[in-house]
Amino acid sequence: MSSDGRDEGPPDTGGRVELPPDEIPADGRFSNADLRPVPAADRHWTTYNFAALWVGMAHNIPSWTLASGLVALGMDWKQAVFTIALANVIVLFPMLLTGHAGPKYGIPFPVLARASFGLRGANLPALLRAAVACCWFGIQTWIGGQGIYILLGKIFGGGWEKATPVAGYPWTLWLCFVVFWALELAIIARGMETLRRFENWAAPFVLVGAAALLVWIAAKAGGLGPLLDQPSRLGWGADFWPVFFPSLMGMIGFWATLSLNIPDFTRFGAGQRAQVWGQTLGLPTTMTAFALLSVLVTSGSQAVYGVPVWDPVALAGKADNVFGLLFALVTVLIATISVNIAANVVSPAYDLANLAPRVLTFRGGALITGVIGVLVLPWKLTATPELYIFTWLGVVGGLLGTVAGILIADYWIIRRTVLDLAGLYRPGGRYWYTAGWNRRALVAFGLGGLLAVGGSYSQPGKGPFPADGLIPFLRPLADYGWAVGLTASLAVYAVLMAGARGTREPAGVTAPAPSTPGS
Repeated sequence: MSSDGRDEGPPDTGGRVELPPDEIPADGRFSNADLRPVPAADRHWTTYNFAALWVGMAHNIPSWTLASGLVALGMDWKQAVFTIALANVIVLFPMLLTGHAGPKYGIPFPVLARASFGLRGANLPALLRAAVACCWFGIQTWIGGQGIYILLGKIFGGGWEKATPVAGYPWTLWLCFVVFWALELAIIARGMETLRRFENWAAPFVLVGAAALLVWIAAKAGGLGPLLDQPSRLGWGADFWPVFFPSLMGMIGFWATLSLNIPDFTRFGAGQRAQVWGQTLGLPTTMTAFALLSVLVTSGSQAVYGVPVWDPVALAGKADNVFGLLFALVTVLIATISVNIAANVVSPAYDLANLAPRVLTFRGGALITGVIGVLVLPWKLTATPELYIFTWLGVVGGLLGTVAGILIADYWIIRRTVLDLAGLYRPGGRYWYTAGWNRRALVAFGLGGLLAVGGSYSQPGKGPFPADGLIPFLRPLADYGWAVGLTASLAVYAVLMAGARGTREPAGVTAPAPSTPGS
């Protein structure tokens, strides 16, 4: 008790809040070992760990082909790299804001969401995020399996690629897909520390592999000129901006998933300095450099082969020796595993465990993610640049931006980063609201989501939406879905909660002493 008779709240360790184990109910309805706060002593990820995580996640085949997708839409290399760079600078900010709760409280994303959505209501954003991650897991696993299939075909000869088809694809491709799928789940089943160690050495290896590809193609090309001189089909005028803004939202949507569940990783951080500097050094710089690297390598491929080869696997398959093919194969394996298990398995594993903590653990959630990732038929989601960038990334980004706006408004505006940590696990407590649901968060989510994706449209024959939009008068907002969803839900939630009684933490929950920047 403090001198004025109030409860002093949980102990504070260097700006990191920690609860005694007996503060969390043991009935298992809203907690298990994977969802409880990480003890302060176990929060030891450094700046390098977070930077390596991002380097490992950013260096993958879909990241490489982002620039190619934009060029296919009419941009030149400068416009494509600029769009990707700006998108990653923008998406960094919500990542840092939502990531703050990780080192401070040691909690994952679905537990943080309980503060705004309620103990039961948090399952809504958690399952939305999990569904998106399952789709991404399937996409990345299919692409990784294709990479293995193509490179092994170059080593084993034509019989490998001409194997008996099953469901439209050679059985050898399905074999590569299944083996790659099983390898990913085997790694993540060993836990987050295994993932941290894997990312630490995977990041520099993938960098070396990408640099080796650049050196190889430059040596064969005698220079990297042709594609760099290719003019934009859009210019910088009226034709450019209608493509730029939806593309920018699509690029933001590429990492919008991580802007929500980044506490799943930062909960292991040694402090705010580690997560802030690690993410700042790791995300925008890496994605921009990787986009530029992809353009340079593709430029060299045009000089050598007469046409631009945007797919790094197809390009690596042109290597004329077994050692080069094996090196490319290992690089593709490590790069794809690195991003997929970090970005697309960790989050849904926690999200699904949050749905039923008594019966589902982190490992159980990871296995379910793997199964759903196969059932969504991921090869159909990347059929065209329009479907991939505008429909898939754009709509997903709009919905996830809506959730991010609510989380940021609740944590920074309403609660000023002060949470009742025990209450996040206690039914009937601070965050129970109405039967476990915060109706104000649902209203903000509904309105923000409607504005963000209600006007979704597709060009004739290019996607699933009508050309004039699902809701025609909202069509002009569809090109800015992520930004519209985030700002609208943030504003609506802040207004609704500010007018409610008792939205701030009770007197018995004291904030830790204000930490200095970088603590």
